[in-house]
Amino acid sequence: MSPTNTTLLVIDVQKGLDDNTPFHGGHRNNPQVEHAISTLLTLFRTRNLPIFHVKHNSRDPSSTLHPSHPGNAIFPFAAPSPSRPIDEPLYEKSVHSAFIGTSLEADLHARGITRLFVCGFTSNMCVNTTVRMAENLGFEVFVVEDACATFDRVGPDGVLRRAEDVHAYAMSDLHGEFCSVIKASNVQGLLGN
Repeated sequence: MSPTNTTLLVIDVQKGLDDNTPFHGGHRNNPQVEHAISTLLTLFRTRNLPIFHVKHNSRDPSSTLHPSHPGNAIFPFAAPSPSRPIDEPLYEKSVHSAFIGTSLEADLHARGITRLFVCGFTSNMCVNTTVRMAENLGFEVFVVEDACATFDRVGPDGVLRRAEDVHAYAMSDLHGEFCSVIKASNVQGLLGN
């Protein structure tokens, strides 16, 4: 795998998706997600590889991700580096896919990027939608499952699904069809020397 055609895509790592956020379902899986994302950011920055950041601006005024709420802000640990403005662009979206209403696809193609390592929030929503679309657009996609997280969800049958199960189902649906689901510990080896 050539690092020159590779990027890290960081999706919606925003304060409004912190653990125990009632708006999004309360309990969030993967309490180490912040550490895993920080590790990936350090790895890509150390190797001087591009990092594409995505931020969700909800159209729902009651959402913690609405631009009028503090939860819309990106967690400081995951914010684009001001010293790398060209290599860490930020894309703002108001739908689940990072490709809709943004120049993300065109910008990835312009840089010759064909491989995406994806992390962020939430596994079954914006990560899932973006990964499916990325594969449909011809990108090779790796989802770093321990650098993703989601929340408890109540199904249409009224049954509460734990965040751990929702996350596992989302990864199972994606793996082998739309991407390769991997662990953060696998990324460095896949980037090569």
